[in-house]
Order: sequence, then structure tokens, then C-alpha cells
Amino acid sequence: MRQYLVDRLFDGHEWLEQVLLTIDNGRISALTPDSQTSEATPLHGTLVAGLVDVQVNGGGGVQFNQDPSVATLRQMAQAHLACGTTSMMPTLITDKFEVMQQGADAIAAYRQQYPHGSIVGVHFEGPHLSLAKKGMHSAECIRQISRQDIDIFCRQDLGQVMLTVAPETVAPEMIAELTAAGVIISLGHSDATAEQCLAAFDAGATAATHLFNAMSQLTGRSPGLVGAALNSEQVYCGLIVDHHHVHPLNSHLAIKVKGEQRLMLITDAMAPVGSDIDHFFYQGAKVYRQQNRLTLENGTIAGSVLSMIEAVQNTHNDLGFPLAQTLNMASKTPATFLGLATQLGQLQPGCAANMLLLNDQLAIEQCWLHGELQRS
Repeated sequence: MRQYLVDRLFDGHEWLEQVLLTIDNGRISALTPDSQTSEATPLHGTLVAGLVDVQVNGGGGVQFNQDPSVATLRQMAQAHLACGTTSMMPTLITDKFEVMQQGADAIAAYRQQYPHGSIVGVHFEGPHLSLAKKGMHSAECIRQISRQDIDIFCRQDLGQVMLTVAPETVAPEMIAELTAAGVIISLGHSDATAEQCLAAFDAGATAATHLFNAMSQLTGRSPGLVGAALNSEQVYCGLIVDHHHVHPLNSHLAIKVKGEQRLMLITDAMAPVGSDIDHFFYQGAKVYRQQNRLTLENGTIAGSVLSMIEAVQNTHNDLGFPLAQTLNMASKTPATFLGLATQLGQLQPGCAANMLLLNDQLAIEQCWLHGELQRS
């Protein structure tokens, strides 16, 4: 058992002062506000839940697609842990079936080796996408869904499985079948009409992947995926608040429309996050880093160098949203989307003791994973 006396704490619902926090076996067992004790370890600052990122392509100088192995996952997890991400969904971008299989095997092996690690599942971003909205995804690897693909998505040893599809390429009946098998379906890299998107949501899709990016836009007579997602109250939206992927006004609008219960801050992070590399390769294409922006040679945006703590800082400091709301969009909401709200994303009894101690500038002072203090 460990006990901490915390100056200020956000538990996912309200702010608490002078809280005695008790941890047993890696989980929070009790929260006692307005406590005074000399026996507990004092924590000066603001304690919040660890951040949850559902779209992480790389980090620490490595890219999941480039080397889908346990070693890569370990390096990615460590890099993002230093940036406040205590739960993450490594993301495999559109690739050959063999790479998808290797990625799934690596996820399963990592989770078996590190049962209390930060990897809670896998996000397959493709390959069943729209060529018209492929972005940096490989046109050669975009394809129709097959039974062997479905077998990977329905594996039971991967944790949570999230799949981004274009609804014009994957029928509602298939979305319903995958959803029934426990796969979380998100719509993205799509040129679909709003009607096609609404049919996919009715069939069980529950999210839009990186809202505004690589999807049919909201216009006067064509609501597109953007309009369908914003107008569907139960649909979650991932949002990259790096001010490059989405104009700040549109980010502000999306958060106002969806609210903290359906808007998820994500990174779409690539290999350079948590490292000093200035380029990396995806299927032979060189991706360049220019300050805090990633592009292909032709200027196409190719993921981000955003970390989750930076997403929190940008949303609170630049967009002006309250800190409690912002923190929930980076922790409680994505945990709820993944079906893990009773385990992650909040500082509540029974939840994993995944925690961040922040200073007044919202920089990370300390980080705990399953109750263990992480050394930087």
C-alpha cells in the first residue's frame, strides 16, 4: 500500500483539495479529501489521470509499420509515457496483410509480456479506405475487406481493437458483423456522403477518425462525414489540436458541438515524437519534419509530432477551454469510447493508478503507471 497527500486533484468529475490517495496493487483504493497526515508522501502540484491516446503511429524514433515488433512497441510506449500517455492504441497504417499480421502478433506478445503496460489494444487505420481521401496511405495497399482481414480484427488476444474504415468501401452489414464481434469501428479517410456515414453509424460505427482530415467536408448542400459526425450525438470524434491539421476555429467549433463527452484529443503521432530525428520512412516514402510539422515531399501532411500533454496545453491555453473539460477529453472520454472507463481515465477507487503530477504550466513533474513511479 502507498499513500500520497495531494495538494489538488481532479478525479474526472470535480476538483478536490488536500486529498489522501491510497494505492493498493496498482489501483486506487481510496480518496479522502481534506486530509492531514504526516505519514503520506506529499505531492505538491495538480494530480490528474494519465492520458489516453487512441491513435499512435510511432514515437521515440520508431514507426510501428516500419518494424512491427515488441521492441518497437516498447520504445513507442516509453516515449509517450514521458509525454503523459499512460494508455495507448498503437496504430498500424494501411499496409500489406503480412505487416498487419506481424503487428497483431507484436501487440499480443507485448500485452502478454507487460500485462500492466500502457498498450491497451491496437488501432488498424485501414486498409479498407477511400483512394480519393487516402492522404499519406499507400494506394497499392488499400483494398476491399477479406475474411483473412476479419480474422485479424476479431482476434481475442489484442485487447481493444479499433478499425478505421471508409463507409463507401465497407458495407453496413460488415460493420454490424465486426461490431458484434467487439471491434470498435471508426469512419475516416472517406469521401462518403452523409447518408452513407449515417448508415454506417446506424450499423454500429461509433467514431470519426481525426475529424476534418482526410474526409468529405461540410458544405451547404453536402454535409459529408464532417457534418454527419458533428450532428450525430452519440458519435465520438478524434481531434488533432496541433493547429496544423485543423484550424483553431474549427477545433473550437468541434469541441463546442461535441462537448467533452464525445470529443477525444488524439495525437496521430509519428516516429519523431519523443526523439530528435528529423525524418523517417513509411513504405519507402520519406517523411520530413520541419519544426512541429510532418509532410511528404509533395507537402501532404503525414501525421503529427504532437504529444498528448501538448494537446492538453494547446486546448486549454490556446483555445481557452476549462482545464477539467480539457483533461477529460484527453483521458476519461477516450477511455469511455474504448469501453474502459471503469479502469482508466479517472482517479476513482478501482481505477488503475495511472497518474500525472502537473505544475502550474501544465508540464509533467511526475508520472505513475499502475501505481509505479516512472523514472525519466
